Amino acid sequence: MDAPRSHHENDSHTLEVKRVRLLAALALFAGIGLILAIPFALRSGAEFFLPVTGGLVIAIALVPVLEWLERHRFPSWLAALTSLFLFVAFATFAVLAIMLPAIDWVQLVPERIERVRLTVAPLIELYTAGEAFVDRVISGLDFGLGGDDTTVTVDTPNSLAELIATQAPFALIQMFFAALLVFFFLSGWTKMRERTITRRGSFEGALTTARVIGQVVDSTSTYIGTITAVNLTLGTLTAVILWMLSMDSPVMWGGIVAVLNFVPYLGPILAAILLGIGGLMSFADPWMAFLPPLVFIVLHNVEANFLTPMIVGKRVQVSPLLILISLSFWAWIWGTAGALLAIPLLIIIKTVLGAAGTPDIAGFLFEHGTLTHVGEDEDEKDD
Repeated sequence: MDAPRSHHENDSHTLEVKRVRLLAALALFAGIGLILAIPFALRSGAEFFLPVTGGLVIAIALVPVLEWLERHRFPSWLAALTSLFLFVAFATFAVLAIMLPAIDWVQLVPERIERVRLTVAPLIELYTAGEAFVDRVISGLDFGLGGDDTTVTVDTPNSLAELIATQAPFALIQMFFAALLVFFFLSGWTKMRERTITRRGSFEGALTTARVIGQVVDSTSTYIGTITAVNLTLGTLTAVILWMLSMDSPVMWGGIVAVLNFVPYLGPILAAILLGIGGLMSFADPWMAFLPPLVFIVLHNVEANFLTPMIVGKRVQVSPLLILISLSFWAWIWGTAGALLAIPLLIIIKTVLGAAGTPDIAGFLFEHGTLTHVGEDEDEKDD
């Protein structure tokens, strides 16, 4: 009687193991599906998620300013309003310093196009000769490709003013929503942090929560504050040198350099290209025309290889591979705004995982991997 009962118990245990494995597999596939669906949800819901995420990142970066004002006996609401006002004033000044001269530059394009053509004439002739050579080579080959030519018509806005008129109201609504989010987040920050910590079930949990919050705020605000100072310095130096070279609107170019330098890798490349175009529009001499991008490339290499690693590297260390992945991911999700938010979001996620501990998915699903062996040893012993 004992042997059949033992065999029955063993069968029941094996069925239980299989059931748990099935549930774990279903949970794993559901988790993978959720992870794969999140990017598409973020992208399709960009009108909501982008201002929320941007507002939260800005709010976290402004927490040190808020806490400094509260230590000087500012009420929470007034400290939050002051912090938001300082940020809006700084952002407005930066945008106006770039946009107002840029409008004049756009108006000068028809007048300067002849100068640009004369400056790049040797390059155009070289390109034309190369293109003619390629056409001759291709025309001598018969690939059997025929058919009617297809004309594709793309509807575009009639003017820049029309594009701005159609997009500006929606963008202003998003910015206003983000500003409200920043204000309410900052005004309730102190109470929200205390409530989050004190409601933990144990002292160790409260200590861990406080450490995570502190590290997220310190890392994010330190990175954004330091990078902002570095980029402002780079933009100022670029503007001063361009002013010495007698290039038009040096403040605008310095602002463009400072803003684009927030985007790793791609931003400096775009800044150099724009400076090259600006140089062609400003100078008739080809050597002078390519001097502005050359000056920026030299300054950027000094900043990227010496200044930034010396200041930021000791405080916030992020793998270049993770930077590229985060940059490409968030740029794909939200475009230029996503590229600007890529590094702060990477730092926040990295800091949370580093302070709270990396989740052990396999251990959570399979009880530290032991489920794959449960029952096997007992079956071998019975045999």
